[in-house]
Amino acid sequence: MADFETVATEDEIPMGEGRAFPVNGRMVAVFRTDDGFHAINDFCPHMGASLAGGHVEDGAVYCPWHAWRFCVRDGLWLDNPKSQIRTDIFEVRVVDGNIQVRVPEPDEQE
Repeated sequence: MADFETVATEDEIPMGEGRAFPVNGRMVAVFRTDDGFHAINDFCPHMGASLAGGHVEDGAVYCPWHAWRFCVRDGLWLDNPKSQIRTDIFEVRVVDGNIQVRVPEPDEQE
C-alpha cells in the first residue's frame, strides 16, 4: 500500500489555485478551495492538458486548453455528468502544515 507523500506546505498553494506534483509515478494536481485541499489526476482525459494550470471556481477546475470542467472533489466531468467521464481522485491530508497525497500503487487502483 502506498504511503502519503508530502508535496507542499499549505502556504505554497494559494486559495483558488492548483499546483502539479509527481507522486508515486503519477502527476497529481492539488487544489486549494474554501473547503480544503483536493487532489486529482493532473492530466485532462480529453487531450492531456495540465489541470493544475486551470481556473478554479465553485469547486471546479476548467481545463486550460478546452475549458472542460472537472469537480476537484470527485473528479466528475461537470459539462456532461451523465457521461460518467471522470478523472482519478486521490486522498489528501494536512499534517503540521504539510500537504500530503496518497496515490495507490497500480495494483491497488480499480
